[in-house]
Amino acid sequence: MKDLYTQTCIECSALITRRYSTSFSLGILMLAKEIRPDIYTIYGFVRLADEIVDTYQDKNPAEQLQKLKEETFRAIDEKISFNPVLHAFQDTVNTYNIDREYITAFLYSMELDLTDQKYDRTLYETYIYGSAEVVGLMCLKVFCQGDETLFRELTGPARKLGSAFQKVNFLRDLKSDLEDRQRVYFPEIDIRRFSKAEKKQIEAEIAEEFEAAQTGISRLPANSRKGVQLALNYYKNLLRKISDSEPEELLEKRIRISNLQKIKLLVINLIRPSARFQQI
Repeated sequence: MKDLYTQTCIECSALITRRYSTSFSLGILMLAKEIRPDIYTIYGFVRLADEIVDTYQDKNPAEQLQKLKEETFRAIDEKISFNPVLHAFQDTVNTYNIDREYITAFLYSMELDLTDQKYDRTLYETYIYGSAEVVGLMCLKVFCQGDETLFRELTGPARKLGSAFQKVNFLRDLKSDLEDRQRVYFPEIDIRRFSKAEKKQIEAEIAEEFEAAQTGISRLPANSRKGVQLALNYYKNLLRKISDSEPEELLEKRIRISNLQKIKLLVINLIRPSARFQQI
């Protein structure tokens, strides 16, 4: 039983998750009740860093990110923080012995967002590892509940899933990343002259990663299998909509799945949880 302060901090992270991400919140509802709080705390921490580098760029983000880094590791070491999000996160990190390298890699990717980067393939893969793959590995630590053998076996599929999710996000957010933040992540592509061939190549890469990730989902513990499958199905539907769009459309608007469609997908997942792909 968590103490009142820790439980309240977890509830703060849950609120942040629900306010910022409908799709992620729906996926969490498919997880076993006992692990939902820990996934909320991971999302809350990730969202905190995202806000620094994406929303409050006029508030000396480099300094704020450095403060977050110091406060995060201090919270983990001392097992207490009076920043509610960090206190909830440290509780999960210490409970599941989450590797600090994952946290360091994540924060490094956030640092890359603060500078004008021309991404080559190596830096692109480094960014994706830190911004997405390690978040999946943190969640996998929770899913595996201390079974290190299973964790090691599922590390590869979990990384593929995180990578695919991030690349779909890159395609979905082309317009805002370019116009609002002057960011282009795809290497060796002039995004203002984004071609059909380049788009199809990225989509094929994502599809391959989805297939590799799918092999691991069936081996996840029952506590998380349905939730991860729902997330995969959501992103497959989003990729399908992106694939049906012309390159110039991605530079004009954000492709999205409506909340009604997300709920429909949730219902389908409840009825046919074993289906590998549920189209909406």
